[in-house]
Amino acid sequence: MDTQFWLDRWEHGQTGFHQTRVMPLLQKHWAGLRIPAGSQVLVPLAGKSLDVAWIASQGYKVLAVELSPIAIAQFFDEHKLQLTRQQTPEGTLYEAGAIQYLCGDVMTLKAETLASIQGCYDRAALIALTPELRGRYVERVYHRLPQGCRTLLLTIDYAQDQMQGPPFSVPDEEVQRHFRDRCLVECLETRDILDKEPKFAARGLTRLSTQVYRLTVR
Repeated sequence: MDTQFWLDRWEHGQTGFHQTRVMPLLQKHWAGLRIPAGSQVLVPLAGKSLDVAWIASQGYKVLAVELSPIAIAQFFDEHKLQLTRQQTPEGTLYEAGAIQYLCGDVMTLKAETLASIQGCYDRAALIALTPELRGRYVERVYHRLPQGCRTLLLTIDYAQDQMQGPPFSVPDEEVQRHFRDRCLVECLETRDILDKEPKFAARGLTRLSTQVYRLTVR
């Protein structure tokens, strides 16, 4: 993972990828995962996403993983949360109520950490990685999640030669290739969104869709 790229984006305030509302597709499909209340939910490459606080508000313990301490500090400051912090072998762990933020690399999470995860929300991780890194990410994270763990995965699909990522295009055939041997893969929804994303149209895209998947570890 090119960690410096993302650290520089936060350092220089180049965070146009941050959304100022909770993702509607998360609100629509989360309950359908049927993750037991009180379970621990992993949010990789979390930034300062409002989705983290929303998932916690639904009765879950959230483990958000983020490289940038700036993003983490902004999250807790903007939500006016009093936090504690401790050093762990995986990085600095910040905690407030049901929310934990680990400042570190999601690909270096220990097996015992992932063994406690019962749900996952991946809106920004898979599509943030280059094709070379996506396979490693799936192997290091998803292949070590416990049986029965359910993920809500959001991807985007466009002609990769029309725009340089991130975010990168991850078409359905790649999702199937990465996950079908380990997970039950269900596509819950596909939406054409180019008309709602003028900044991507301005970058040359002629089509853009988003897909929502439910992944269940077998």
